[in-house]
Amino acid sequence: MAKMTLEELRKLRNEKQAAIQKRDIEGKDSRIVIGMGTCGIAAGAKVVLDTFLEVLDEHKLENVSVTQTGCMGLCYVEPTIEVLVPGMPDTIYGNVDAETAKKIVEQHVIGKQLVTDHLFDRPAADIIQKDGGR
Repeated sequence: MAKMTLEELRKLRNEKQAAIQKRDIEGKDSRIVIGMGTCGIAAGAKVVLDTFLEVLDEHKLENVSVTQTGCMGLCYVEPTIEVLVPGMPDTIYGNVDAETAKKIVEQHVIGKQLVTDHLFDRPAADIIQKDGGR
C-alpha cells in the first residue's frame, strides 16, 4: 500500500468530516430517512442514498440531514424514503430511484410540494401486532 502525504491525509479527513456532517441531525430542521433494510438495499437504496447526498450538495442545502433506518414495512415498494420537512406532512415515498430522489429534493424539500406519484404510507395500525410483527 502506498504511503499518503500529510496533505492527502488532511484532504481525506476533511472529506470524511463533511460526509459525517451531512448525516448529523443536530441543528437541522429537515430529515431524509432512507430504508436500508435488506430489501431496501437489494432494491437500490445505496444508490438512492448517494444521490440524495449529491443533490443536497449541488443545491448547497445544509439544513437537511440524511440518515438510515431499517425496514419500514413496505418491502413491495422499496427503496422507501421518509421525508420530514417543517410545514409539510411527514411523508413516505416508495419505488424511489436516483431520478425520483432528485425530484424529492427539488420539489418536496425546496419547493414544498409533494411528489404525488411516489407517495406511500406505513401499514395501517390495525394490521400490525403489538409486538411489532406483521
